[in-house]
Amino acid sequence: MVSMASDIAVVVDQNGVVRDLSIGSETLSKSSEVGSWIGQRWVDTVTVESRPKIEQLLKDAERRMPPQWRQVNHPGNSGKADLPVRYATMMVGGSGRIMAFGRELRSISLLQQKLVEAQQAMEREYARVRFAETRYRLLFQISSEPVLIVDASNLRITEVNPAAQRLLGPVPKRIVGRAFPELFDAAGASGAQRLVDQLRSGSKSEPITVKLHSDGTTVELTGSLFRQDGSSHLLIRLSPDGSGAKIASPRPRQLSNLLEKMPDAIVVTDLDRKILIANAAFLEIAQLAAPQQAMGELVDRWLGRSTTEFNILLNNMREHGSVRSFPTVVRGELGLFEDVEVSAVAVEHGEQPCFGFTMRPVARRAAMDGQGTHDLVQSVNQLKGLVGQVPLKNLVRETTDLIERMCIEAALQLVGDNRASAAEMLGLSRQSLYVKLRRYGLGDLDTD
Repeated sequence: MVSMASDIAVVVDQNGVVRDLSIGSETLSKSSEVGSWIGQRWVDTVTVESRPKIEQLLKDAERRMPPQWRQVNHPGNSGKADLPVRYATMMVGGSGRIMAFGRELRSISLLQQKLVEAQQAMEREYARVRFAETRYRLLFQISSEPVLIVDASNLRITEVNPAAQRLLGPVPKRIVGRAFPELFDAAGASGAQRLVDQLRSGSKSEPITVKLHSDGTTVELTGSLFRQDGSSHLLIRLSPDGSGAKIASPRPRQLSNLLEKMPDAIVVTDLDRKILIANAAFLEIAQLAAPQQAMGELVDRWLGRSTTEFNILLNNMREHGSVRSFPTVVRGELGLFEDVEVSAVAVEHGEQPCFGFTMRPVARRAAMDGQGTHDLVQSVNQLKGLVGQVPLKNLVRETTDLIERMCIEAALQLVGDNRASAAEMLGLSRQSLYVKLRRYGLGDLDTD
């Protein structure tokens, strides 16, 4: 009955020595060390930090206090992780013997670890999506080209940028929520519907010229189909022709000041990739002293690990109209590399066709992803630079040591510097962890 009610039951005499065992867990029955407990002091079968708990369990049983569950760790054999067990004790009869009932917690520990890992992955993904949406919002708002976002299922307008609001002018109802064809006259509504049908079918749409219902301004419609949150949407660009009214845009000085003070690197180029605008953040990561060093130069002189990688970015931007969170590097003028995520947009219609790029250094996400990961990336980049100069065996050894140290630091941080828990998380024995801590000079080992 005791075996069926617990994973392990331990009978301890009045001197704290194990006199009998009952094992009901398959995992514990396979452990070669459990069978050797008989004849040992129970307190000697657990790890150092668990001994006070065992002593308290024995005292509670001797005083016949209500059972309280306490978690202790038994050392794993052959370098394996410690075995966590939750015990409660009670005095049996008047013989002075104590019965300890144990429940194995290894499966719970593994589930908790997976839960923490999943939560951290979700937080990193949430941060990545939030940063990407911020860049999208910025480009959407400052774009001088009128842009609408339309729900492909019901043709209702869901978003409109300031340039489109200025173009459409006063309307009887709010623009957001209106049916897209209602913005145009009878002939224009038919043309707008034809553009939507082409985009829904997946075929490449041709520009369609229509007239606005509000003031008769002639505009050219182009669009792209994309999916978001499980539904299809249309990105519609409205380009006024030369005969239409000019669009009032923010004063150049205001826009220039906005771009110059942005914390992310921003570059605007013509369709030949020659730089027209570069803000201070780009000059900093490209290691340029003055804007004149960038003006008129090809942006791929600094952006991308290679010409092939930049061409992939450019082709995707031309095909889809925009690219988000493209991982690459900025090659500094003085030889340093900065890992960045690039979001880019192609504005191939309008008065001045151009490409826009925003570059966010990956290092700024260190607080979310962990400083150790950033250090790893930087060090790996340095190791790549040593290929051909240092033997492969030495490079592999340095990389292995780097990853091992990073994992140990991360584990200690997660468990609040509890080394027994860190060893369990890493799948090491406590002795092996102490050896590695001494090897890498981590923690204060003088007091241990």
